[in-house]
Amino acid sequence: MARLADPARGLTVRTRILAALLALTALALTLAGGTAYWLAYQQVDTRIDADLRQDVGELKALADSGVNPATGEPFASPEDVVVAAIQLTVPSRNEGVLGLREGQSPLVSQQSVTVHLESDAEFVRAISPLVTEDHAVLRLVRTATTDYRAVVIPVTSAAAVSDPGQAPAALVLAYDRRAEHAETQAVFRTYGLVALAALVVTGVVGWLVAGRLLRPIRLLAATAQQIGDTDLSARIPETGNDDLTRLTQAVNGMLGRLESSFEAQRRLLDDVGHELRTPLTIVRGHLELMDPHDPADAAETRDLTLDELDRMRRLVDDLVTLATVGQPDFVRPAPVDLGRLTDDVHDKARTLGERRWLVDARTDTTALADGQRLTQAWLQLAANAVKFSEPGSTVAIGSRASDDGTRVRLWVRDEGVGIAEDDAAAIFERFARGHHGEVRREGSGLGLAIVAAIVAGHQGKITVDSAPGRGATFLIDLPVHPEAAAPAAEPSITLPTDGRNHP
Repeated sequence: MARLADPARGLTVRTRILAALLALTALALTLAGGTAYWLAYQQVDTRIDADLRQDVGELKALADSGVNPATGEPFASPEDVVVAAIQLTVPSRNEGVLGLREGQSPLVSQQSVTVHLESDAEFVRAISPLVTEDHAVLRLVRTATTDYRAVVIPVTSAAAVSDPGQAPAALVLAYDRRAEHAETQAVFRTYGLVALAALVVTGVVGWLVAGRLLRPIRLLAATAQQIGDTDLSARIPETGNDDLTRLTQAVNGMLGRLESSFEAQRRLLDDVGHELRTPLTIVRGHLELMDPHDPADAAETRDLTLDELDRMRRLVDDLVTLATVGQPDFVRPAPVDLGRLTDDVHDKARTLGERRWLVDARTDTTALADGQRLTQAWLQLAANAVKFSEPGSTVAIGSRASDDGTRVRLWVRDEGVGIAEDDAAAIFERFARGHHGEVRREGSGLGLAIVAAIVAGHQGKITVDSAPGRGATFLIDLPVHPEAAAPAAEPSITLPTDGRNHP
C-alpha cells in the first residue's frame, strides 16, 4: 500500500518552529482583534439605543407639559407636539429626524442634518404604519439605502384626548447604523494592517531567534557527523547558561563517557590480546612437543598447562574487574564500620603468607564506602606486601581518622625490598611490573591498577612511600562522606623524602 507523504517531514526544525510561532501569533491577534471588534460593535449599538430611549423620554416630557416652550402657547394637536419636538431637537451626526402624520406628507427638520430620512421612501413606508401605535417602537429597519436603528414615538396630548377627531402624529428619530459602524470598521482595518506588520516583524525576529537558539543543535549534528570509530574527542562549544547550554553540557558529558568507554574497550582488547597471547603460545608449544607415550613428559606438560590456565583465569578475572571501572555500580557506597573492616582484613590477610601480621592502629569511624571493594583493595596491597617481603618479616595494616573527622587513612606497611624510584611513578598503571629492589617478581601487573581504580571510585587518592631496601607503605586516603556529584579522584604517587616509611 502506498504511503502518503508527510509534508512536515521535509521542513527543518527552524521552519516548523517559525510556522508554529506565526500561527499562534496570528491566532492571538485574530482572537484579540475579533473580540475587541465585537465589543466595540455592541457598544455602538448600545449607545444608539440609549440615545433613542433618551429621546423617547424627552418627547414624553414635552407632551405631558402641554405647552410649547418656544411660544408659550398650549399644544392644540399631536402635530403641534411633533413640530415643536422637531424644532427643539438637534440631531447627532448620522442621525435624522422626521415627523409623521397619518395620510399626509412627512414633517421635516429645517436644521442642517446629515441623514434625510424623508428621502428614503422605503424607510418611510416601513415606519408609517407605526403612527397609530399607543407606545414607542424601537426597531432595526433595513432598506436598499442603509440600515436604520429607528424609534417611532406616537404623540398624544390633552387636546388630542378632548378632540378624538384630530389626526395622530409621531416623531421618528433614526441613526444610520452603517455610518455609525463605519468608524469602528475603519479603526479595525487599521488594526488589521498593524497586526499584519507585527506578524511580519514577528516572523523576521522569530527566524533570527530560532536560528540562534538552534545553533547548539546544529553544532551537535555537525559534531556527531565528525565523530568516527577512531575519534571521539570532538566537543560542542558551551556558551550561555540556559536549557540548551545544559543540553550541550549533557551531550558533551555523554560524548566523554562514550570516549572513555570506547577507550576502555580498546584497552581491554589490547590487554587481552597482549597478555593472553603468551600463555596460549606456551601451552600450544608444549602440547605440540609433548610425547604422549612418555608418562613423565605428559605429566609435566599437564602441570605446566594447568598452571598457565590458572594464570589466564586470574588475568581474565582482573580484566573483567577493570572493565567495570567507571560504571555507576562499580562502587556501591553504604555505611561501613572501618574498625570492624580493619579486623576483618587483618584476619583474612594472615592466610596470605607466613609473616608477622600487626595492626598499627584501628579507627572506630563509620564512613560511606563500598566495604567489599575496600576489602578487595586492602587485601591486594597485603598480597603485594607478601610477594615482595621475606617470610617472618613484619606486614602491618592500620586505619586512622583525620583530626577534623572528614577523612580516613588506610595503609599496608611491609619490610620488603622496596620500590625503585624509576618504578614508583608507573606501578599503578596496567601491566606495570617494576623491579622491587633488586628482585623482579612475575604477576599480571593489574593488581595495583585495580586498587587505584577502587580508590578513585571512592573519590580518594593512594600514595606510596618507599625506598629500595627499606620496604614500602601504601596509604589510601578517603573522604568519610564523599560528594555524590564529585568526580573520582585520580590516583597519585609520592616518593620518599627521608628514607623512612610513614603510615
